[in-house]
Amino acid sequence: MPSLFKRSLLPKLRSFALTADAVTILGSADEFRRCLLEKIAQATQRIYIVALYLQQDEAGQEILDALHAAKTARPTLDVVVVVDWLRAQRGLIGAGKQPGNAAWYQQETRDRDSEVPIYGVPVQTRELFGVLHLKGFVIDDCVVYSGASLNNVYLHKFDKYRFDRYHVLRNSALADSMQHLIQHGLIASKAVHRLDLPNPPTTRSLRNDIGDLRSRLKHAAYDTTAGTLPTGGLSVSPLLGVGKNNALSRVILELIACTQQQLTICTPYFNLPLPVTREINRALARGVKIDIIVGDKTANDFYIPPSEPFKVIAALPYLYEISLRRFAKRHQRMIDSGQLNLHLWREGDNTYHLKGMWVDQRYTLLTGNNLNPRAFRLDLENALLIDDPHSELMEPRRTELTEIFRNTTRIERYQQLETLVDYPAAVGKFLRRVSRVRIERLLYRIL
Repeated sequence: MPSLFKRSLLPKLRSFALTADAVTILGSADEFRRCLLEKIAQATQRIYIVALYLQQDEAGQEILDALHAAKTARPTLDVVVVVDWLRAQRGLIGAGKQPGNAAWYQQETRDRDSEVPIYGVPVQTRELFGVLHLKGFVIDDCVVYSGASLNNVYLHKFDKYRFDRYHVLRNSALADSMQHLIQHGLIASKAVHRLDLPNPPTTRSLRNDIGDLRSRLKHAAYDTTAGTLPTGGLSVSPLLGVGKNNALSRVILELIACTQQQLTICTPYFNLPLPVTREINRALARGVKIDIIVGDKTANDFYIPPSEPFKVIAALPYLYEISLRRFAKRHQRMIDSGQLNLHLWREGDNTYHLKGMWVDQRYTLLTGNNLNPRAFRLDLENALLIDDPHSELMEPRRTELTEIFRNTTRIERYQQLETLVDYPAAVGKFLRRVSRVRIERLLYRIL
């Protein structure tokens, strides 16, 4: 597929060969939870869990219990959990002062005979400026990939769920590559320490080590020496990115730039970086049909009903809607023609967390990247790029997209989206204030 980029990365990506029967797409959060627990129970060699957080709730407890049970049953099993350092040491946003999940990890280690080390990775000295946003659980020769973290709502433990994408890829070389990065790129760093042991060092004491880790990660990549350059068959390439102009961000832009017919994008937070917006505009100009699926503001994980007390974080879904409305207004002619289709996802009280892209009938990008300025500059992100030149995965791909579109509504006119005057009084007051002091642009860059 031709690229409009002079320094194209796609032809240079080394990848691991796949067979169609080695890829399974799960359809729901509940199925994802059951698959994850089943894989953990059956593991014989290794379990590497990497997530933004492992939450102290019923679903989190179920995962941690399963890890300890697997370790007890097979003491030689290599079990490692990696989470964000800062996220693990604070409570839930808006819930007051709490000890965070780290206190729970430490209590679990004290109470157990088996050992499941839980490492905290500090991507920055402040959570606002970067977190561990890597995805992918390595279990023996499988990679279970999803944007989901580990708690009740992501795993649909009770009534509510947070909708995401869920893939299982059976490929030993890919699993080896992802484990190698966790072991040698993260855990080996002096900035990374166990959170399940008492008295972890303070973030302040790790400032120099954190700076060194971030510098190293900017130049890091998955080890793909066991892979090959494109051979014309079904394959997968792991991608890593942190900081400005990183490889993952460049590949995302290049995928949009090389689209010839159809581009589908999912993002939960509509706050596109300027380079992404530019490439979308160029794709529209050359006749590409584009579908963008975002969550309704009420399906945003930061949404707080107007009946509850206002918190600053509750303004975020409205900021994203404002951004979406501006985009729709600028592109109303394309919406009218059907070339651009903006879809809002909403299903009851559930929330929407999908990320990724589908390019023509060939590429599928699995990622935790939110396609926002924060993901392109601050957080440590990764992705799996599936190249399917012969459409071997066309049927499961179509099934996944059908399920995603099932609870969506197309925006016909930008006026369908609410404006500041329609918002709850507390939200409107806050947004007017930040607009007057020109903080709005800064918020879009870091949230």
